[in-house]
Amino acid sequence: MRDKNIAVLTVGLGAVSTTAMAGVELVRRGRALPIGSLTQLGTARLGPRKQQRSVPLRELLPLTSLSDIVFGAWDVVDEDGATVAARSRVLSLEDLSTAHEFLTEIRPKPGCHNPDRVRRIRANHTMSETHLRDQIDRLRRDIQDFKSELGASRAVVIHTGSTETYLQPPRAALSLSDLERALDRDDPTIGPAILYAYAALKEGAPFANGTPNHCVDLPALWELSRETNTPIAGKDLKSGQTMLKTVLAPAIKARLLGLRGWFSTNILGNRDGEVLDDPDAFHAKELTKSGVLDHILQPDVYPELYRDYSHKVAIHYYPPRGDEKEGWDNIDITGWLGYPMQIKVNFLCRDSILAAPLVLDLALFLDLAKRKSWRGIQEWLSFYFKCPMARPGVQPEQDLFIQLTKLKNTLRVLAGEDTITHLGLEYYGDDLPLQRSRA
Repeated sequence: MRDKNIAVLTVGLGAVSTTAMAGVELVRRGRALPIGSLTQLGTARLGPRKQQRSVPLRELLPLTSLSDIVFGAWDVVDEDGATVAARSRVLSLEDLSTAHEFLTEIRPKPGCHNPDRVRRIRANHTMSETHLRDQIDRLRRDIQDFKSELGASRAVVIHTGSTETYLQPPRAALSLSDLERALDRDDPTIGPAILYAYAALKEGAPFANGTPNHCVDLPALWELSRETNTPIAGKDLKSGQTMLKTVLAPAIKARLLGLRGWFSTNILGNRDGEVLDDPDAFHAKELTKSGVLDHILQPDVYPELYRDYSHKVAIHYYPPRGDEKEGWDNIDITGWLGYPMQIKVNFLCRDSILAAPLVLDLALFLDLAKRKSWRGIQEWLSFYFKCPMARPGVQPEQDLFIQLTKLKNTLRVLAGEDTITHLGLEYYGDDLPLQRSRA
């Protein structure tokens, strides 16, 4: 019998986290549907097609019920969840009213802040500790206090905070022993995101990095996650324009169409857009948004089709747009005999509405992995990230549909069911003579 109550703790109490929290409360009250959530609406087929047997994922596996989720957060701005949600202008007045009392009770603990890493936030709620070790100790006590205050037996930490200015992966995080020494000497290359991850893993709390920040994508944190038997996943939630990119690029490659160029631009006006208006912060986001095409198209395998394409990514801060992000894509492709064609995409989306169900799914899947004693990088959760992690020497899979197949097959294995390959040889009968090897 599993323990009840899981504390979902978010680094950052912003538009994404408050939309996820309010959404869970609205669904629990029967006021909304959990659209976009695999854990709540997803199904998995079991057995051959002819059996026509599909089951909801929440029945296939012992996923924690929404009624057993409690929330906490850290933030460098002193606002409760209701204030943040109202300021973010994501939810309707009716939904804000319904979730107001619930959100008001979510008050963040002081956040870990380095003003050189996040320059556009007017921080007024930061922890007093200055040494890295002291900040980690404070975060670890916070996790313990969250569980006690919220009546939870376990916790999952999801980083949904602001994008930090880009630096090369710190050499001090190449191994756990290097990182320990760096913490002792207050190494300035160790940013807040790493401190949150380190503290969570030390407390045995699974950690997902929903930002482009260097965090659990570093060898030192991989080592710590294995040492503490804790699952990790990341990085940078794949919610809008990049999600479509991981759908369209596989289609182009599947039909062996050529690619001459892919121009992507966004306008958004929320706090994320304000932070990304800093060129050094945008560069971190640019890297995670730009990397998916090469992984999918394999220019080394198809040089005549994909070796020399141009790829441009831009984000523009435009305050009137708020959370209602708009993404434009212009894709220049070539077809038979090299004739040019174009694809145009105009995606008018809601940034936090797309990201919120990913936060919920990651929390529940990482909690499941922890209870199954899985540790280290959870590559089967690549479905949720722009820049998914994989073991060293292994390229991560970026095709959204292959990622979904991998995720569902992993869940089938966890449930003791057979994986599905979609080969379907049994449906050919005698029409397809095959030479089958013998063991």
